[in-house]
Amino acid sequence: MFAYYFQLGLRSLRRNPLLTALMIMAIGFGVAASMITYSVFRATSNNPIPQKSGQLYAVQIANWKSEDLDHGEPPPALTYTDAVAFMQAHKGRRQTALYPIAPSVIPADASRLPIQENSYAWYSDAFAMFDVPFIYGGPWTQAQDDARAAVVVIGRKLNDKLFNGQDSVGKTINLDGRDYRITGVTGEWNPQPLFFDPVNTGGFGDPIGLFIPFTRAIDLKMGTAGNNNCDDTPGTGWDNWLRSECVWIQYWAELPTTADADAYRRWLTGYAAEQQRAGRFKWAPNVRVRDVTDWLDFNKVVPPESKISLLVSLGFLLICLVNTVGLLLAKFLRRSPEIGVRRALGASQREVYVQFLVEAGTVGLTGGVLGLLLTGLGMLGVGWVFDEQIARLATLDGKLVVLTLIVAVLATLLAAFYPTWRAAQVQPAWQLKSN
Repeated sequence: MFAYYFQLGLRSLRRNPLLTALMIMAIGFGVAASMITYSVFRATSNNPIPQKSGQLYAVQIANWKSEDLDHGEPPPALTYTDAVAFMQAHKGRRQTALYPIAPSVIPADASRLPIQENSYAWYSDAFAMFDVPFIYGGPWTQAQDDARAAVVVIGRKLNDKLFNGQDSVGKTINLDGRDYRITGVTGEWNPQPLFFDPVNTGGFGDPIGLFIPFTRAIDLKMGTAGNNNCDDTPGTGWDNWLRSECVWIQYWAELPTTADADAYRRWLTGYAAEQQRAGRFKWAPNVRVRDVTDWLDFNKVVPPESKISLLVSLGFLLICLVNTVGLLLAKFLRRSPEIGVRRALGASQREVYVQFLVEAGTVGLTGGVLGLLLTGLGMLGVGWVFDEQIARLATLDGKLVVLTLIVAVLATLLAAFYPTWRAAQVQPAWQLKSN
């Protein structure tokens, strides 16, 4: 019977072409608007590392006086003094301090221009912490961290540019006039949002193409390519900056269990208390240990315009569905004589319900196909509303295609319940008498 009712639904689409076109357009535009904004919201609110997001924690400590803090929250980054102290304490399963740098890659071919890549200085633990994949080689060792070794890990794209995609492990590249030995080449790794450094990236950006040891970057006096915030003017020179209370380093610890996180928080509080007793801090310990999702929420990575546009588009879809209710009601009640004859011949109310809901589902499916086309076109214009780094994350993938069709059909079925109920209440006797 379903196939029969589906055929009736297809015939009904041709019976009232204008009414049908209005319904399909209402559903298509409403679904497309909601799916376009949902794709942006999905990309920006995505969990970038779901398998470990509850084990990775960003660490904060208040090294400024309370009047310099934002709503009492510690600064979103650490000083060099605290970052090194945390690394030496080694209280997590793994840990890393990190900050963005901007070295120039000097190609061996003198005719080629220097290459600028998104680059970070961090510790070897970071690769395992953040599940960075490798296609060749692997990360440098902890011993090389301690030795401030001239080693580097490069990304696949940079490897393609310099070595035509071949295994480059053991070869050297030149950074700012100094040679570095390649220990590994990473595969496709570009978590969005960029959870490990939303402070400097806003949460979105291009893949990281180059990594060197944190200790090496400090040894060569490589300044940060990101934010540097100070509550007071530091002295001149590199050493004074490192000793200052300027915050510019992100710090992450891997803490596998809740008990580990609680123990780390207690240790961090104790560390802040020691700094207070030493006279460095003149306020009570104020620390935070946030996992990935809390850290992204704290940094407001999801842009407010994506939330607002999603709510507006859902409201537009609701308006479209209200209009669809009226159009379906008009369409179904025009067929009251047909319904009366069917009921007189023995059709039950249940069969009338099934027939008209299947017919509405057919309309919804057709509207969903139109919605898919409009969604695809709408993706081209996302960049007019959102930042380019965010807009390019909105894609029409297989999941969104299926979701668009499901939403279109379910929304139309929901809109069809009242018109179908009215159609099922048609009295056969009155229809037979009037005709």
